[in-house]
Amino acid sequence: MKTETVEGGTLETWSVDEVARALAADEIALIDVRTPPEYMQEQVEGALLAPMAFIIPERLPLDGEKPVLLYCGSSKRSEAVARRILGAGVTDRIAHMQGGFAAWKEAGQPYRGTDMATGAPVMMGG
Repeated sequence: MKTETVEGGTLETWSVDEVARALAADEIALIDVRTPPEYMQEQVEGALLAPMAFIIPERLPLDGEKPVLLYCGSSKRSEAVARRILGAGVTDRIAHMQGGFAAWKEAGQPYRGTDMATGAPVMMGG
């Protein structure tokens, strides 16, 4: 994990492997900040959807027990959202995944996708 001191706190950047281990151990709250259509097509199983455009930092249901880890397609949006949340004065642990969902898939991690023949959800990768 890399850390960077930013206005309002510390931004954590986690690798795909770190995220996968923490998710399997139920040690993080994983939030997908992509658009609803992106999420509907494919997502990390267990991730909650909170599109970047709709996040109000002060209204996030944070409790301080688990780090909140954000991801998007490439990590650009998730990093921007994490910086915005920390800049708003949120003191909970906020992190994002290096490389985003593209890196997750490239690493061969499991995810829920869509069977294009039927439109049904199906587990992929892993």
